[in-house]
Amino acid sequence: MDQAPGSPQEPQDAHSLPSCYRHPGRDTGITCTRCERPICPDCMVSASVGFHCPECVRSGSGTGHSATANQPRTVAGGAVSASPHLVTKILLAINAAVFIAALASDRVVSDLALVGQWPPAPFSPVEGVAEGQWYRLVTSMFLHQAVWHFAFNMLGLWWLGGPLEQALGRIRYLALYLLSGLAGSAFTYLLASPDQASLGASGAIFGLLGATAVLMRRLNYDMRPVIALLALNLLFTFTWSGIAWEAHVGGLIAGTAIAFGLVHAPREHRTLVQAGTCALVLIATVVTVLARTVALT
Repeated sequence: MDQAPGSPQEPQDAHSLPSCYRHPGRDTGITCTRCERPICPDCMVSASVGFHCPECVRSGSGTGHSATANQPRTVAGGAVSASPHLVTKILLAINAAVFIAALASDRVVSDLALVGQWPPAPFSPVEGVAEGQWYRLVTSMFLHQAVWHFAFNMLGLWWLGGPLEQALGRIRYLALYLLSGLAGSAFTYLLASPDQASLGASGAIFGLLGATAVLMRRLNYDMRPVIALLALNLLFTFTWSGIAWEAHVGGLIAGTAIAFGLVHAPREHRTLVQAGTCALVLIATVVTVLARTVALT
């Protein structure tokens, strides 16, 4: 029989598990060592003895410390927020605003799209990343022109971004998104024709997809759904025409690497390892851009 969240649970049979008190329907064998409420891996907070639920940690129950000192943390060490999807909503709003601007003026697309060099040889280029317009590596991440392209990427951002932001915390999630998108742009700049224009948030979205796979593996969730989704997206990447596959692959590699550093960092050196992982990805991205620029100029 279904129960309302927070109501007393009916006796369970010998083969069933209780549901997480914060996520009804998600079975778990873990309970808070203080209040004994069932908690899933997304909710449990490591303690010196067992795991605590977010409410007991937030209140500092029985610890002798203030609530601030016992603020609940995500699996990556980020602060648990009362509005866990705020950054995702802001990213959606930015993408939507740029999309509307692109619909209103074609100049927005020509000024913000990712282009290595334009016009092509034998003409003398005056535009492009190689000509000093490095901002295109970032602006192209938020630029869409076709309605289907915008809708597909924003659905991916909402479905993947929301849970990741909740699991990683705002700052780590934002770093993951931006660095994945930037790496996708750099990979496109490196491998695509210099006069080939590209745009879209696909690099960042594929970074979120790779991070989702890493996180699910870390939490010992069933990997089959995310593997099927990844395989389907890669199939579309290499079979549909007009897709900048370089951005997808670059974002996927960067997002996977960053997520691995975020969720597998040892607790005693967590911040150092996480910052170092992000820094290494950023350095690799910058070196890629510099090398391509030297080759083109």
